[in-house]
Amino acid sequence: MRLELDWMGEMKILVVGGAGYIGSHMVKWLGQHGCAVTTLDDLSSGHREAVLYGEWVQGNCGDRALLDQVLAAGRFDAVMHFASFIQVGESVQQPDKYYHNNVVNTLTLLDAMRAHGVSRFIFSSTAATFGEPQYTPIDERHPQQPLNPYGRSKLMVEQLLADYDQAYGFKSVCLRYFNAAGADPDGQLGERHDPETHLIPLVLQAASGRRRQISVFGNDYPTVDGTCIRDYIHIQDLCAAHWLALNSLLQAGPSQAYNLGNGSGFSVNEVIETARQVTGQPIAVDYQPRRPGDPARLVADASLARSQLGWQPQFSQLSTIIEHAWQWELQHCKLDN
Repeated sequence: MRLELDWMGEMKILVVGGAGYIGSHMVKWLGQHGCAVTTLDDLSSGHREAVLYGEWVQGNCGDRALLDQVLAAGRFDAVMHFASFIQVGESVQQPDKYYHNNVVNTLTLLDAMRAHGVSRFIFSSTAATFGEPQYTPIDERHPQQPLNPYGRSKLMVEQLLADYDQAYGFKSVCLRYFNAAGADPDGQLGERHDPETHLIPLVLQAASGRRRQISVFGNDYPTVDGTCIRDYIHIQDLCAAHWLALNSLLQAGPSQAYNLGNGSGFSVNEVIETARQVTGQPIAVDYQPRRPGDPARLVADASLARSQLGWQPQFSQLSTIIEHAWQWELQHCKLDN
């Protein structure tokens, strides 16, 4: 996997939402690879201390005056955008919040970029744009029929990016994550959502004693053990995909969307059992009825990213993903207390 960029001079990258889970890992990656990185984040869900490299600007990407100031000063080569609201249930209850932040604010950002001559954009998208899978593994040709405002807001941005490319030559890469997981192998960064909704940190909170048990929604799915199967991808492998996508855009590559996953799924019960083995701790399970809209199986076909970007996941073992997340849980859960 080629991870060195063929680019003359120091790259300047603006990371919007760089204080969040994925964004903060990306800021560290960029800083360690010699980029001049600026983080813009309003701290609505991120953490200032998670930004370990570069310049810091506190603010919202819907603030056009602030964007003009930042973009005029930065002379950026590209922008990476992670500043989205991501809770599916909340998006159903408060669709206005999701369409305003995920769509309207992104449009403001794109128009500010165009005004300042920045035409390379990497967008944090999601497998939620596909909706109920018609087949698995899911490739880029799969129909996009999202089931909730969160997924629809992400698909709207993908569609407007395609229109901006056709009309303005604005180049973008949309990276559709399946289940981002794990933590920085160095132990400096990890997952700190509030509220936490992702399975692996919830399971590990049960292992560490911060949570009494883990709730499992449905054990009667048509899978090997009756629980849902998901495709977990290590946060470091996500960062590598963003780095290679940046390389593609800097080398005048076309706009493209890629699915990102390991291509092999693990059931909820497999995750829990692996966590028991990694942590050596008992984990109590409370089985609940299915939640509406939870597909039995979501697994990515990431062969396009492999063939076009040269991407190859380095941390595909579930035990490794959980081990890194467990190190974070043990060392840094006190930050949330």
